[in-house]
Amino acid sequence: MLNISTEHKKEHLYLEVYHYYKKLIMENRLLPGSKMPSLRKCAQELKLSRTTIENAYLQLAADGYIIARAQSGYYVTDIARKQHPHALEKHPRNIIPCIYDFASSGVDRESFRFDLWQRYIKSALRQDERMLSYGEPQGEKDFREVLSDYIRERRNVICSPDDIVVGAGLQSLLQILCPLLRERKTVSFPTPSFIQGSTVFEDYGFDVHYRDKTCDVIYVSPAHMTKWGEIMPVKRRLELIRHAEANGHLIIEDDFENEFVYLQKPTPSLFGLSGGENVIYIGSFSRLLLPSIRVSFMVLPPSLRELYEKKAARYNQTASKAEQIALCQFIRDGHMLSQTRKLRRLYAQKLKALTAAVKNAFGKNCQIITGAAGTSLALTIPCSSTGEQLKKAARLQGLRLEILNETENDITLVLSCSSIPVNDFLPACQLLKSVADNL
Repeated sequence: MLNISTEHKKEHLYLEVYHYYKKLIMENRLLPGSKMPSLRKCAQELKLSRTTIENAYLQLAADGYIIARAQSGYYVTDIARKQHPHALEKHPRNIIPCIYDFASSGVDRESFRFDLWQRYIKSALRQDERMLSYGEPQGEKDFREVLSDYIRERRNVICSPDDIVVGAGLQSLLQILCPLLRERKTVSFPTPSFIQGSTVFEDYGFDVHYRDKTCDVIYVSPAHMTKWGEIMPVKRRLELIRHAEANGHLIIEDDFENEFVYLQKPTPSLFGLSGGENVIYIGSFSRLLLPSIRVSFMVLPPSLRELYEKKAARYNQTASKAEQIALCQFIRDGHMLSQTRKLRRLYAQKLKALTAAVKNAFGKNCQIITGAAGTSLALTIPCSSTGEQLKKAARLQGLRLEILNETENDITLVLSCSSIPVNDFLPACQLLKSVADNL
């Protein structure tokens, strides 16, 4: 904020205003094209005369920092970008548009009925009295009641609505959970790719490990063990439960993508197999609905529920109250089950089509790995360049990629079929091959 010194002579005041706005413009805090405050408003805010402000603006205009437009006011020029060309590198104006996005975790546009969801949102917003208050810290009661029935039927997670805590996404739930685990110091994740979860645990002082059964907390995603959809077998689940029970460890079960199991029947949840002891169950609706609908939930075992209840009133609900109300009725009316069936068919067909397109483009000169679930496959291709070089070269052609692994002779990519139309699979794979061949 500009502080005008009363010791300055009046003829110097305009220079202080001049240097103040010049600094804002050159630091890109006032962006090119943005409108300057009017002379009257600026004079009122800075408690200076209009003449002083006008003199400062005229000096800024004379030096090229702002420009006057008739009957409109003063506007910031692009002088900062001209004097600092490197700013263009940070904010490029001519970004090559992404044509094919194999790295996206979004959803297929045809997978979701926007018109149907809009009706439920409008219905929620018509509950005037209910919308006038904040959401319940633990989640809307009727929504938690519906959730307890839903996960009991779908995942054999038997719990009370009072065991469920609702939040806006995984990280918001973990930020509630971590303070309840103060006595535990170490946490293990399957791979370093679990960035969202590991970041929160690190922020709370946990020592993060990977694939380490000796840790106090073992974080697993049984239906998403690898990027290409490998599922944890029942035998391994039972071994993990017995190990955790014998050593006093706590399991966090992130049931991400359990709905997208194509090649086998869904395996029972760890929470169900353990009877709810020593396991925290986490679920989300972002993949079933839209990534922008941030409604997730966790089921706490009795010991942690007691700790949570002591602090529950201190937390604000992060998930939208309107979305909770809408989703509650959406599930009651059976739309979630039909949505799940629809997505399972859609993504199974898309994954099959993507596999065929990869084989068509690369022939035998590649290795493809698909799992029993998920929306991605792992593709290994011969390439002597680095993964970063491949990503950059592909991006210049409008193709976004995710690198899983690389060696001296080949690179393994994760190709997601979720947000690319089926008709684009073959040209996208052909473009990928062309980029790799030309490196």
